[in-house]
Amino acid sequence: MIFVTMIGVNEFEVVVEKPTETTHTVTLTPEHYQQLCGSTVTHEWLLIQAFRWLLEREPNTAIKARFDLAEISARFPEFEDALAQRIGR
Repeated sequence: MIFVTMIGVNEFEVVVEKPTETTHTVTLTPEHYQQLCGSTVTHEWLLIQAFRWLLEREPNTAIKARFDLAEISARFPEFEDALAQRIGR
């Protein structure tokens, strides 16, 4: 399971319970949020979908403890298109 909690301005805590529990602090700027989903889904749902996508590619223990969501696109150029499909955009 993946749990997302807003912990500050543009900052979220993501807990992944698979198979070893990990906690991640993720920054999501308003501009990047709009770019990714145009406010069609909540920040939390967007982050859950992003983490589901990431977990299909690497274990949760390989995901950085702190990062900006925009960093995923630098590592995985296909990320934004795949995320758009997941959220029905």
